[in-house]
Amino acid sequence: MGNGTVRAQADAEGADRRREQHGWYFYDWACSVYSTSVLTVFLGPYLTSVARSAADADGFVHPLGIPVRAGSFFPYCVSVSVVLAVLLMPMAGAAADRTGRRKPLLAAAAYTGATATAGLFLLDGDRYLLGGALLIVANASVAVSMVLYNAYLPQIAPPEERDAVSSRGWAFGYAAGSLVLVANLVLFTAHDSFGVSEATAVRICLGSAGLWWGVFTLVPLRRLRDRRTTGPVPAGHGWRQLAATVRDMRGKPLTLAFLLAYLVYNDGIQTVISQASVYGSEELGLSQSTLIAAVLLVQVLAVAGALGMGRLARAYGAKRTILGSLVAWAVVLGAGYFLPAGAPAWFFVLAAGIGLVLGGSQALSRSLFSHLVPPGREAEYFSAYEMSDRGMSWLGPLLFGLTYQLTGSYRDAVVSLVVFFALGFVLLARVPVRRAVLDAGNPAPERI
Repeated sequence: MGNGTVRAQADAEGADRRREQHGWYFYDWACSVYSTSVLTVFLGPYLTSVARSAADADGFVHPLGIPVRAGSFFPYCVSVSVVLAVLLMPMAGAAADRTGRRKPLLAAAAYTGATATAGLFLLDGDRYLLGGALLIVANASVAVSMVLYNAYLPQIAPPEERDAVSSRGWAFGYAAGSLVLVANLVLFTAHDSFGVSEATAVRICLGSAGLWWGVFTLVPLRRLRDRRTTGPVPAGHGWRQLAATVRDMRGKPLTLAFLLAYLVYNDGIQTVISQASVYGSEELGLSQSTLIAAVLLVQVLAVAGALGMGRLARAYGAKRTILGSLVAWAVVLGAGYFLPAGAPAWFFVLAAGIGLVLGGSQALSRSLFSHLVPPGREAEYFSAYEMSDRGMSWLGPLLFGLTYQLTGSYRDAVVSLVVFFALGFVLLARVPVRRAVLDAGNPAPERI
């Protein structure tokens, strides 16, 4: 009877854990639509066109009196949003660790971002400053929310499950992106049938992404549970706690080495995500419907890529699988430089290559880092991780924007990003991850 009781308790704990995991997946489902429909597909080309309508005879707009080429306004706004996120994320991580109450903070960040995204429906005419301000708020909010979201992973999944759970989360996100992009494609291509202009169709796609984000955030808020902080919590608030985290990481140099590698190669990934549609529309002359279809292809293949790379990680280890994906990223970007203008078929080939490596490289990086976090320090360490993920990803958009401003060529801007993947490969290859896991005080999985 004793064994039966223990078994029943274990079954109940497993059921509770799976319920939390399923709720956790749904935040990827909720917020990934912002990343796909808004940041990757519609906002870059549309905000660029709005900025061009407000530009002077030389093609410059003047936010705060600063001359900015209209084609560089969008990537510069992305960079500004990341700087704002850098200021906010340590405070969110500190509050989560201090109180153990992640859900109220997650709700605040998510609904601030969802509201700003819904507000993009108002972007029309020459109101480029409104678009830039809403983009900055939404992009900073999603970064802050991901600090809190990712910090749940070590709590809801034991070490042997984390690669699979993280990969399923990304797969949920890409599945949602695919579903919404199908609806976007129908509305955009048949906008006349719906009695709206092309610009209005774009604004509906932007605003509806905010509504989607807000509605489906209710699922994780209902299913995830907060755990009171156990053990000592570092003193300090915001930046003081981040400084304490970094000092603590100096005693775990292998965790810090992984973060440095991730900072570099993920900067390239985030820049490709945010600038791919601008490259397709401005340099290759592709239509908006072609870009939507290409990003839809990325989303569909990213589901398979995330799950497939999760399986590869079980066979070869997460580190080797990530290294292989970085080689693939560099090859894809190099090929992108040579794409002929006005040739959608080749752009679809490029999109397929991105899709197959996109989800897996991000999902495995998240699960690998979760093994490097000391127990009880999840939000604190994931604050630093998220600064590497979105928070420090300002160099890529800045390099992209500066390269275009200096050369006038989006091809040069795209190929400049290869440096992030090459350097990231070298840095990650030097990290002995098994020893890093043990140094963090965690059990090492059989393959990592």
